[in-house]
Amino acid sequence: MKRRQVLSTMALVTGGSMIQCEGQVPKLKKPISQRINHSVCKWCYSRVPMEEMIDKCKDIGISSIEIIGPDNWDMVVKAGLQVGMANGSPLGISKGFCDTNNHAQLLSDLTDLIPKAADLGIEQIICFSGNRNGMDDMTGLENCAIGLDPVVKLAKKHNIKIVMELLNSKVDHKDYMCDHTTWGAALCEKLGMEEFKLLYDIYHMQIMEGDVIRTIRENSKYISHYHTGGVPGRNEINESQELYYPAIMNAIADLEDFDGFVAQEFIPTRKDPFISLAEGITICDV
Repeated sequence: MKRRQVLSTMALVTGGSMIQCEGQVPKLKKPISQRINHSVCKWCYSRVPMEEMIDKCKDIGISSIEIIGPDNWDMVVKAGLQVGMANGSPLGISKGFCDTNNHAQLLSDLTDLIPKAADLGIEQIICFSGNRNGMDDMTGLENCAIGLDPVVKLAKKHNIKIVMELLNSKVDHKDYMCDHTTWGAALCEKLGMEEFKLLYDIYHMQIMEGDVIRTIRENSKYISHYHTGGVPGRNEINESQELYYPAIMNAIADLEDFDGFVAQEFIPTRKDPFISLAEGITICDV
């Protein structure tokens, strides 16, 4: 076999579990280890109806479906799964807390969402810094702290965390402010509330700063959630990309202060995306 054929075959047998034919969702041959709590971002499977998504996740061994809005929360929870990270304000990624003009709307949106999420046992809601639009980092940090303060205090009353995602501003989200772990950690320190944390997206932070494992270890107290994705391209997390996810997952699993979720957020390239999803879970199930 040529090298490319060998690697292609290896990608389908990672962890000794990916041997099913195209069109079948492979079940893991080994039990879920319980060192990593597995989740998946629904937007990567946007063409899949939620009922089917729930069934496939149960087959694979995934306990959470996330980045979904309140219209889907009840269905997921009633099916016995969790919502590891709930969608927040409809303002989205670019219009976030660094712009004071957005604070009133963000507060209104999250005031509505927080109690609804709490009633269903959802523990985390995502938020974003928004784009710089010419603003310096220190001003943006101050503005974020001002806008987040009443939101996080409300979240505390409902036992919920507000979690800001770290995103790259180099490839996918041009001008996004919360694009380095040090900036996000500084915001956590400024707010000084355990109910505000960071979502460390491994794909995004590999692009922006690299040094993933050391950064995770040194900033773990600020991080309550992780996302995966292959670099470059944001596709499968197998041998087709540059990160070695088993080592990263072991670093996360070894953290004494982390009991949250790791969510698969890569865009599958296979005809059957659930073969890729099961492969990703196998790779991360250390």
